[in-house]
Formats: sequence, structure tokens, C-alpha cells
Amino acid sequence: MKNILFVVLLLLSSTHCLADNLQDALQGIETEWASIYYGTPRQLQGSAYATLLDKTVKLSRQYPKDTNALFWQAVVKASYADRQDPVSALAAIYEVRDLLNKIITINPTTMNGSAYVVLGTLYHKAPAWPIAFGDDEKASKSFQAALKISPDGMDSNYYYGEFLLANNPLKDAEIYFKKASVAPVRATQQYADTQLQNAAKRALNTLGLEKSASTTP
Repeated sequence: MKNILFVVLLLLSSTHCLADNLQDALQGIETEWASIYYGTPRQLQGSAYATLLDKTVKLSRQYPKDTNALFWQAVVKASYADRQDPVSALAAIYEVRDLLNKIITINPTTMNGSAYVVLGTLYHKAPAWPIAFGDDEKASKSFQAALKISPDGMDSNYYYGEFLLANNPLKDAEIYFKKASVAPVRATQQYADTQLQNAAKRALNTLGLEKSASTTP
């Protein structure tokens, strides 16, 4: 009986350790991604993303059932695609789309619905058929799905605001930028969230100036 209890405790301890290791690894990847995205000169970002992508792929293989690891693989691959040649980038965005759809199928609430946010951005930014799969209707549906999961989330509101800014009247985008600007900064993603919150505030300032200019006689 004592031996059985010891084995159970050992297994529980090992599982807790694995969870801690995974969380630390995910937080490290998020911090490194944010540092590259917001703080690394553009000409150096390609090689930095390539190195980080290798880390995310290895982490996904180590934890094949964890959709958070898969999410960061998709995010880094999408960011890297923006620094690759057109042919490589086109192949990469298809892979990112497939990764995101896989995440959503397994667990749509992964990262508070952020897989839908990235997918919506991908549909919005990608070239339309016959070059790729860009589709603003699908983008809108993806953003709406993200907002259902995380109505007050910073990511869901900011990127939907960006989408609306390109497609709708300014007042519609302003609503979501305002929500993003006051969304709580997550303890595990402080650097990235602070940068995104500042971007929302800048967008609001820009919209305010444009509104003032449009009403000036």
C-alpha cells in the first residue's frame, strides 16, 4: 500500500513539474516573440523569428496535446512569413491557417479565443483568391467568434478594431479600440499586452484627430 501511494505521489509530482516547465516555456516564447515584434530592427527580425520558430516546433513536439504550444507555433510562423520571400510566405500562411483551424477544432477557447483573432487577421491580410485565401467575410466571422469567447479581451478588441478601421466608419472601430485600451494587462503577457494597449491608445488619438479634421469647417 505504501509503495502504491508513493508511485501515485511521484506521478502527481511529475505531472505538476511538466505543467510548470510547459508554462515557463510558453511564457519565454511569448516574451521573446514580443521582443522581436516590437523591439528588433526589421532587417534582423527574419533570422530571429526563424530561431524562435524552431523552439516552438520542438515544444509542440514535446507537448503534442497542448494547443497553447501549437498556438505560439502558428503566431511565430505567421510573423516569420511577413519577413520571407513571397513564395515561402505564401506556403507559410497556408500552414498557419491549418494550424489555427486544428487548434480551434481541438479547443476553440485556447488563449481566450486568440486563435480566432490570428485567423481573422490572416483572412483579412492574406491576398484573395486565386493567389491565396484572403476573405473579409471569413475574417469578420473569426473576429466575432473571438469576441464571443473574450468580449473584453485586449487582442479580440484591438484586432477587430483594426479590421473595422479598414472596412467600416471610424466610430465602429473606435468602440473596440476603447475597449482594448482599458483591457487588463495579463500577468503572463505583460510586455506584449502593454505594447498592444499603447497601440490602441495611439489609434484612438489618430481617430480623434481625423474626426476633428472632418468636422472642421
